Amino acid sequence: MEFKDLEIFQMVAQKGTITEAAKELSYVQSNITSRIKKLEAEMNTALFNRHNRGMTLTPEGKKLLVYSEKILSLTNEMKKVVQSKTEPAGKLEVGSVETVIKLPAILSSYNKKYKNVDLSLVTGVTEQLQKDVLNHSLDGAFVTEIDQHPELVSHDVFQEELVLISDKTKTSIEQLKQEPFLCFSKGCGYRARLETWYKDQNITPQKVMEFGTLETIIGSVSMGLGITFVPKSAVSHLAEKGLVQYHYLPEKYSKINTVFIRRKDAYLTSTLEKFIETFEHSEGDLAYLLT
Repeated sequence: MEFKDLEIFQMVAQKGTITEAAKELSYVQSNITSRIKKLEAEMNTALFNRHNRGMTLTPEGKKLLVYSEKILSLTNEMKKVVQSKTEPAGKLEVGSVETVIKLPAILSSYNKKYKNVDLSLVTGVTEQLQKDVLNHSLDGAFVTEIDQHPELVSHDVFQEELVLISDKTKTSIEQLKQEPFLCFSKGCGYRARLETWYKDQNITPQKVMEFGTLETIIGSVSMGLGITFVPKSAVSHLAEKGLVQYHYLPEKYSKINTVFIRRKDAYLTSTLEKFIETFEHSEGDLAYLLT
């Protein structure tokens, strides 16, 4: 069995078809098919159910998927461990909630110092990003602080103030209580904070509307579609132009920390260590950038 066979197996399991897996891996379909058949022969069992809609894992395939993820994760970590401690290199996959507005400054600073690192970024909500770090899909992630998972360690980044924002016509909290709540999907830390406020105030939102990007949420608020709860730093430029206005909630709902999380048991490579140093040693610069 080769590591590449396991990588192909995982991709087919993820995509559900030979065609999509081949496209993702830039392989010809016949190569994917033969490698899967070879792996099934070595395992002496069928790993996929074949049907008109594609391929789904058999019970044995699901068992193998668990072990293959562990094997490939350890293989990836092994490669990182043998990297030079003096010069970071290789892949670094980082996640972030979308509202870390000045994250590009952190990434740019790191990329300029360590040009041999292949740095990539994905965005999502806190709950999903935490799962991705736990599952070894990401090396680390910027998230809103939630209950500490025992398998994770967190690094403080900065504290922010959340504000309710509306268009210019809403002037009181009572008006806002009747407005649709525009937000990210479940698992977003900001959404959870406002939902706690709603609950404590015995308020049932008239409508909850989920969006995929911060830009769409804020744009919709400015057009009068509803309200949202976001870091003040993310909308200060719009408030100054009179496009939205702030509404403040008590500190127990509005003060929130952004942290960087990583697996506690994962080897701290020089690549990730230097990334953490980049934002920890530039606290003053971040505070300036986020004003």
